[in-house]
Amino acid sequence: MSKLRYLLMLSLATLVISCGGNEKKEKEEESAPVKIGTQDSSAKEDSNSVNVGLTGNDLMQYNKNEIKVKAGQEVTLTLRHVGQQELLVMGHNFVLLKPGTVINEFAIKAAEVGKDADWIPEDGKDVIVHTKMIGGGESTSITFTAPEAGTYDFICSFPGHSAMMKGKFIIE
Repeated sequence: MSKLRYLLMLSLATLVISCGGNEKKEKEEESAPVKIGTQDSSAKEDSNSVNVGLTGNDLMQYNKNEIKVKAGQEVTLTLRHVGQQELLVMGHNFVLLKPGTVINEFAIKAAEVGKDADWIPEDGKDVIVHTKMIGGGESTSITFTAPEAGTYDFICSFPGHSAMMKGKFIIE
């Protein structure tokens, strides 16, 4: 339990440190359009594949809290960390959770497995797909087939981030 307490304290300290001084720079970075190839983060309406762009910043925020795709589409999701903090201080990832997963319970398990497991519990029973954890200035992509229609939760599994870095992945 002391490891969990340490990680939670580290996350709180990071939040306090990151909340000051960089607001203008964060807003400038976030306002830049996210382009992947020739598309923005919208779905190609007539295609069986879609590119989705998502950013995370040093204020523990995704730039989107909702993503829509179609069931069965091949989704390529690119996550960009537009902040400056390094991975061990302000790491971000994208985790698409299975229906029925309780975010708070998952977050506790993620914190317990720690950085060596990339903050993803190894049992895999709650995760559909996830990116690797990245730090400021980095990006990562994953490609997967969208599951059946429904509304799914997505989060960042870095300790303490899932309370703010979460959204709905809507599959039509």
